[in-house]
Amino acid sequence: MGKASRDKRDIYYRKAKEEGWRARSAFKLLQIDEEFNLFEGVKRVVDLCAAPGSWSQVLSRKLYLPVKLAPDSKDCDLPLIVAIDLQPMAPIEGVIQVQGDITNARTAEVVIRHFDGCKADLVVCDGAPDVTGLHDMDEFVQSQLILAGLTIVTHILKKSGKFVAKIFRGKDTSLLYCQLKLFFTEVTFAKPKSSRNSSIEAFAVCENYSPPEGFNEKDLHRLLEKVGSPSGADDLDCSSGWLEGPNKVYIPFLACGDLNGYDSDRSYPLPIGADGKYQSLDPVQPPIAPPYKRALDMKKALSQGIRDMEKLSLDQ
Repeated sequence: MGKASRDKRDIYYRKAKEEGWRARSAFKLLQIDEEFNLFEGVKRVVDLCAAPGSWSQVLSRKLYLPVKLAPDSKDCDLPLIVAIDLQPMAPIEGVIQVQGDITNARTAEVVIRHFDGCKADLVVCDGAPDVTGLHDMDEFVQSQLILAGLTIVTHILKKSGKFVAKIFRGKDTSLLYCQLKLFFTEVTFAKPKSSRNSSIEAFAVCENYSPPEGFNEKDLHRLLEKVGSPSGADDLDCSSGWLEGPNKVYIPFLACGDLNGYDSDRSYPLPIGADGKYQSLDPVQPPIAPPYKRALDMKKALSQGIRDMEKLSLDQ
């Protein structure tokens, strides 16, 4: 399929290129913010699994640039944005990049140092594993990634802070909801308009970080194992996660974005230029070091080697 075909089938992919976003996922964070007002009062924010950087772009445009361009702005007033990923990504104005593992305690220490000993007001995570198409498997792996993100969140997020993370909806979603509810008084699962209806993707919007009294970050996984199990503590809000009937946990689910806006599953006509043709734009920022680069290089080298062998045979 050509680029024009995808531009026609995916309106948000096309709009992302037209508006300078690195990926269509930028619209998802923008639409979540429209509904939950995520950025109000935020001075320190962390973007987990940030590459290629579309969510970091949103944070830069919504938080950093308005303050920087204000006529009476001072350096001390500028919001601090830290983006973390194992993969490197191209620079973004106002974003501090940390190439590291979100499950490593040293990464949390680096973030705190960039915040001069303070903690974040907001943590966002749009990370996801390579999907297999097996929904149960994908849901489980994604839930483990969220809990890995929660590990660093307990170290870097201030009390009353917010956490937003991608989820895959499935039969065990209520368990994940219960685990998050242990640490946040308000947890809502949201579906932005720019997320395809055919996708099991949604986002957990967690507000008012309030860990259990006496909580120790080292006990996180031990605490999560109890949540929702039949042997879980009776006084926990999440102890009914496995129950059915009248005790079943019903998860707040909300659609985000203008319901009269673009439909992510619909094809739209392509705008025609003065010459009567449609001009497809290139992506704003291709990955600078994608994990599949080595595979492409090996394939290219193999193809080149085959051509060299064929040429040698013809010469002989």
